[in-house]
Amino acid sequence: MSNSFVTRVLATDNGIAALALRIPVGIIFVAHGAQKLFGWFGGYGLEGTGQFFGSIGLNPGYLMALLAGAAEFFGGLALVFGVLVRPAAAALSFAMLIAIFAVHVGKGFFVDKGGYEYALALFAASVSLLLSGAGRFSVDRVLAGER
Repeated sequence: MSNSFVTRVLATDNGIAALALRIPVGIIFVAHGAQKLFGWFGGYGLEGTGQFFGSIGLNPGYLMALLAGAAEFFGGLALVFGVLVRPAAAALSFAMLIAIFAVHVGKGFFVDKGGYEYALALFAASVSLLLSGAGRFSVDRVLAGER
């Protein structure tokens, strides 16, 4: 890989606003990923989540649950620690688009009816971090050698 590509992936703005977005959104994604992967926090684990995914046409369900759970859990950790935020945010944005269109869009907008409101907010936060990068207080900034 070229040094220019790595530099572009790690590049970030100098502000601290991304930190205010990265930490809570990262924690939310870690928790949701842990539900899918490990059954923590009242989740169904890979087996249960895989069965649900298969029932809505995301096949093979177990593999799709593994991919979604890994994107959310490890992507969320990346946001919290500010490392490889742009690639993590891209994966999380993609996962939220799938969630919106495969699970929530048919239930309307509002989250209390199972709608896409919450997934849309997480999608918007992920896209924001994809565009801005990790911000001043991040591992990405240190790796990029920015001051």
